[in-house]
Amino acid sequence: MILDNIEKIYYMKSNDIKALNNINCSFEKGKFYAIMGHSGSGKSTLINILGLIDSYTSGKYTINGKDVTKLSEKELANLRMRNIGFIFQEFYLDENLKAFENVMLPMLINKEIKKSERKTISFKLLKFLGLDNRCYHYPKELSGGEKQRVCLARALANNPDFILADEPTGALDEENEKFVFKTLKELSKQGKCVIVVTHSNIIKNYSDIVINISKGKILEK
Repeated sequence: MILDNIEKIYYMKSNDIKALNNINCSFEKGKFYAIMGHSGSGKSTLINILGLIDSYTSGKYTINGKDVTKLSEKELANLRMRNIGFIFQEFYLDENLKAFENVMLPMLINKEIKKSERKTISFKLLKFLGLDNRCYHYPKELSGGEKQRVCLARALANNPDFILADEPTGALDEENEKFVFKTLKELSKQGKCVIVVTHSNIIKNYSDIVINISKGKILEK
């Protein structure tokens, strides 16, 4: 992932808001990045652009050598589905589905994964995250820490190159927070690019690179 002179402007009736100002940075596979800053600094906007959830006003964004502005909506959707896994603070689990079924959801639109393989992959990921005895439980039957592990398993369902997490430990206690960061660190060592937006200073014990952002700009070290 490479960002060149990225700007994001929200055009308002009263005055325009520049959420990101001349952002230049790159993210490599095999490394764990932390993006830190106060509320309103632009860090969530940045990770949403990285995840192809939000657009940018100007600049150039390249993923795996592909300029995203030259891709069709279908190509962007496939790139997002196959290459990017998301983890959110609010979990966004389907309350009507069991844990293993929630993990299977991203696989339903991935034609590269056979229908007969989905459940096996789901159970394998939940076991990796210590939830092999919670596979058949609904979200309401899980603790906050367990829900976030299900979310992490769901993010890994399509074996993405990039894992993006927006405040993934904001609702967790310290023990579960450390578990999430430790797992993300392990995944980065396995070759994935991990990018986490967080307020927590604990992440500095796990991340390889810390990017501080303020008023839409990356602060020089």
